[in-house]
Amino acid sequence: MNTHPTLVLAGGSGFLGQLLTRHFAAQGYRIVILSRHAAQPSSSQVHYYAWDGHTPGPWQQALEGAAALINLTGKSVNCRYTPANRQEIVRSRVASTQVLGEAIRACQHPPKVWINAGSAAIYGNAGVQLMDEFSATGEGFSADVCRAWEEAFEQQTTPHTRKVMLRLGLVLSPEGGVLPPFLKLVQARLGGRIGHGDQYLSWLHADDFVRMVQYVMQHEELTGIFNATGPEPVRNHQWMRTLRQVTRHRFGLPTPAWLARLGTTLAGTEAELLLQGRRAIPARLLRSGFQFRHPYLEEALCHLLRVSPPEPVSFFAPVLPSRTASS
Repeated sequence: MNTHPTLVLAGGSGFLGQLLTRHFAAQGYRIVILSRHAAQPSSSQVHYYAWDGHTPGPWQQALEGAAALINLTGKSVNCRYTPANRQEIVRSRVASTQVLGEAIRACQHPPKVWINAGSAAIYGNAGVQLMDEFSATGEGFSADVCRAWEEAFEQQTTPHTRKVMLRLGLVLSPEGGVLPPFLKLVQARLGGRIGHGDQYLSWLHADDFVRMVQYVMQHEELTGIFNATGPEPVRNHQWMRTLRQVTRHRFGLPTPAWLARLGTTLAGTEAELLLQGRRAIPARLLRSGFQFRHPYLEEALCHLLRVSPPEPVSFFAPVLPSRTASS
């Protein structure tokens, strides 16, 4: 009989799922990954179930008695927003949330907690305004997607399963996500500001991300919506400058907005991912007592990239001691 707690990761074969799998497997959890790509061989600790993200199936048995279900499912937004892609971005998030709700209600022993991934993009292009969980949501396609996602989650009635929605910021790790592409820009001497450079990035160190998930799992009093971001969002020009300093690149050409639009079009993605931002803060988590290990960008990047902090750069010539006339 298996005595290890079970953690179910829907859509868990991606970047965030890999971070969580490694973290919780090291703590003795039995990991079950629901994936469209379930050809990976299962091991004694990590098991794969095939699912399509919108219909019931044998995967439902994995939810019985689980300590937690974490839903990370959703088509990547790193694409062109064609009508077909827009439809799939919404459908993949809403349908997976709905079918997981149905599966939980069918369980004799449902998961103790259901954590659904959301996005801080719900705040839209929010400028300099601080956005906490009680702030108004924004406008545009990305915000509309997030609202539909959260509404689908809110509509699921799970009397015996606690529900938490995490509005994720940009999770930083050299293993995936946004950090590797930005590092390539810096290495190519294109590490200057992007657009006007004042758009905010709400970022989160990968270690704090997995600790945040575990914190929410362990604290049974926590329910509802939480911003899953670090406490110190930065402007794009600060982000790029810090990346250059940490990687010892003193020079980086800026990317004007028109060039960012051209580049993202050629790369098959959307310019708004670079040119828009929001200044989201994790107000509810901070009030609950969660403590960040890596709240400041320079230290976080040094830790992730395993480099020492950069030396301060002086913009002034050193003052040389004056010579005294010999007698």
